[in-house]
Amino acid sequence: MHDLSIGLHAECLYFPPCLNQDDTVMNPEKLELLITREMPFGKYKGRIIADLPGPYLNWFAREGFPHGELGGLLALMQEIDHNGLSELLEPLRAKHGKPAPRH
Repeated sequence: MHDLSIGLHAECLYFPPCLNQDDTVMNPEKLELLITREMPFGKYKGRIIADLPGPYLNWFAREGFPHGELGGLLALMQEIDHNGLSELLEPLRAKHGKPAPRH
């Protein structure tokens, strides 16, 4: 097993388009999408990806992320949340006027 610098492991079933083998650093544009893109379905439909609860993201990590850009963004957010790095998104939240949810 080999690690990528963002923490995804080789046992991942695929490399989503926004996180591929050649994109091993956090891309600012992808981080910005976490603040602006909404969950399109399910219990948290309409919630921005950065505000999805950790247990929900962890469920996707266990069961499998959707294919495509959405799956890549969910995988990225799960890694950020799992590693306690959510504060990295604060400047982007301020830029877009999207404060962190209160727990």
